[in-house]
Amino acid sequence: MRKVGYIYDDIYLKHYTGEGHPESPHRLRAINEYVDLIGDRLIHIKPRRATAQEIALVHDIYYPQEIMDLCSAGGTYLDPDTRCSPFTYEAAVYAVGAGLEAVDRIKEGQVERVFAAVRPPGHHAEYSRAMGFCIFNNIAIAARYAQQKGFGRVFIIDFDAHHGNGTQKAFYDDDTVFYFSTHQYPFYPGTGSAEERGIGKGLGYTYNVPLPAGTGDDVFLQIYGEELPQLVESFNPDIVMVSAGYDLHMDDPLANLQVSTEGIGGIVESILKSTDRPFLFMLEGGYNIIALGESVKLTIEKMLTV
Repeated sequence: MRKVGYIYDDIYLKHYTGEGHPESPHRLRAINEYVDLIGDRLIHIKPRRATAQEIALVHDIYYPQEIMDLCSAGGTYLDPDTRCSPFTYEAAVYAVGAGLEAVDRIKEGQVERVFAAVRPPGHHAEYSRAMGFCIFNNIAIAARYAQQKGFGRVFIIDFDAHHGNGTQKAFYDDDTVFYFSTHQYPFYPGTGSAEERGIGKGLGYTYNVPLPAGTGDDVFLQIYGEELPQLVESFNPDIVMVSAGYDLHMDDPLANLQVSTEGIGGIVESILKSTDRPFLFMLEGGYNIIALGESVKLTIEKMLTV
């Protein structure tokens, strides 16, 4: 059985998004209920608080202070979908810190794989802009931090139904971080066409697979079983990071893909079989809490056994 870490903290529940908002604390409560069913096979890890300097590995140096000031003033809407409240800054810096702590534990050999159950999510956040429920780009910061720790080549896989525009933009001209995404298209946020492949020395290191509404298990399993392993083998990463967004599930209210829970299990299994390198999965979307809980539980079971 693999050494798998699970990162969570109650601070994530204090990020208040408003009544009826789909990105709610209920998501993590549901995940924890399902993860509890796994028993004592996981290594439970607490996140640490990321510093502004660590956040600035990807974001503008002044951006964390801007978010902290807005939260301290009582909160506001950062875009039509993204709200910050008095505890949002703390939740967000601990969401970033989950990725940093995961990298440290992997580097020290304490774990081989980590699942970080965090909120707010991250992959839409850009250099100095929150959007799409995201404040800081958790996985992009983790990738840069991993490079500082000696993981020179990072492969990022994003299976969220929405394209990770912020992550793509962070590494668009970089040949040391490969960004691979499957997502519903055209759809929010409007990016992620197949023609977006990177620029400069980063050309060819962004790989988008835009998919129409209604796409289901068969197509996803072909992509992750055949296309992805070739890309991973060719890039030869030192660590693989996954933006694990479960809104590709057929029961999700915020997307129109038709992937089953078992299909998600197949996607995760293909990802894990693509290389023997360490893995970090960080939670992104997923808004049907039953489907989310079941899918995360299955993801972690695969991480333990595949």
